[in-house]
Amino acid sequence: MTIYHFVGIKGSGMSALAQVLHDMDYQVQGSDYDKHFFTQVALEKSGIKILPFNKENIQPGMTVIAGNAYPDTHEEIQEAMKLGLPIIRYHRFLGDFMQNFTSVAVTGAHGKTSTTGLLAHVMRGAKPTSFLIGDGTGKGDKDAQYFVFEACEYRRHFLSYFPDYAIMTNIDFDHPDYFANIEDVFSAFQEMSWQVKKGIFACGDDEQLQKIQAKVPVVFYGFGEENDFQARNIVKSTEGTTFDVFVRNNFYDTFSIPAYGDHNVLNSLAVIALCHYENIESKVIQAQLETFEGVKRRFSEKKVADQVIIDDYAHHPTEIKVTIEAAKQKYPDREIVAVFQPHTFTRTQAFLNEFAESLNKADKVYLCEIFGSAREIHGKLSITDLKDKIDDAEIITEEDTSRLKEHGNGVILFMGAGDIQKFQQAYENQLQV
Repeated sequence: MTIYHFVGIKGSGMSALAQVLHDMDYQVQGSDYDKHFFTQVALEKSGIKILPFNKENIQPGMTVIAGNAYPDTHEEIQEAMKLGLPIIRYHRFLGDFMQNFTSVAVTGAHGKTSTTGLLAHVMRGAKPTSFLIGDGTGKGDKDAQYFVFEACEYRRHFLSYFPDYAIMTNIDFDHPDYFANIEDVFSAFQEMSWQVKKGIFACGDDEQLQKIQAKVPVVFYGFGEENDFQARNIVKSTEGTTFDVFVRNNFYDTFSIPAYGDHNVLNSLAVIALCHYENIESKVIQAQLETFEGVKRRFSEKKVADQVIIDDYAHHPTEIKVTIEAAKQKYPDREIVAVFQPHTFTRTQAFLNEFAESLNKADKVYLCEIFGSAREIHGKLSITDLKDKIDDAEIITEEDTSRLKEHGNGVILFMGAGDIQKFQQAYENQLQV
């Protein structure tokens, strides 16, 4: 039996796939940088061997799964070539692997990870389901009938997939280092649509998704009356959200979620629509929706002293806006303080005004230095360009986060896709002093 060796096993998709294969009794190991990544915790828990990068790791008889971040010139990939071993890129491997199941790809500019996690949780309440989530979580089931996975549009990676179903949450302009404009993003999603084999569940409130064409039925969900699956009578509280679902204008059932903000209603609606199509009973869907605890780095909360600290991956203006709105729904009487680290100079430059507009919805804003990508030229942009566009914004450093202590009883939202967590950690350490 071959050993699957993952080059870059700490990558979020890679670590999740390694866990899936491990759970299904395949032999798995991998290598990566020695630096600690949050994704390695689950790998270590499963007893999966993680080695530092070294060409000696590559041995005859292995199958090498290569992370997209590592070029063919990487020492381990070079060694595998020398030994004539099969080398399969992550997204190609995933594309082949999913053919063994009824597969569901979850894609969109925003909401992919949360929706994938929610769908996997709900479907597992009815049928054996394996899943792979972009937060580094993966679970394999030897009897799995379904495979639910997150499909990323970046660099058109999702075109390696030919799933049975696809959920498309929205189309928005992101990744300005790769996509030229919104039309370019749409063309990628349109191409993906032709590859779906049974059906697409698309948010009908999204004007880009309304234009999607496919060879299979496209089922629309959303708040608007023209949708096939519509959420009505929405009741928001500090405990969560309750809503009625109508299927083509006929009442289907009432559902409650322990989550906040319209985006979570839409994510739930996508899951309800797909499960309805797969004949999963509404009482199973209801019970599973109510017990979903969320995914990593998406509105992850903890209480420290008199403050609520929330960690969130929000790194695009749309995501920042909905995260602040969700915090206001859950904590209507508290001050909402945003601590934001922009992710990449290209994205910051492209959305400078939109970032300012979204962040201005918070009661107070603190900014951290831009987290640059290794591929970028920094240019003239700096964090002060964003600061100047936000009312009363301040810049904080990892060395001094003490200003946050002044917001007693506040909700401190740490947002970003870089290493914003080190600012949160620094602040929590200061609170203990």
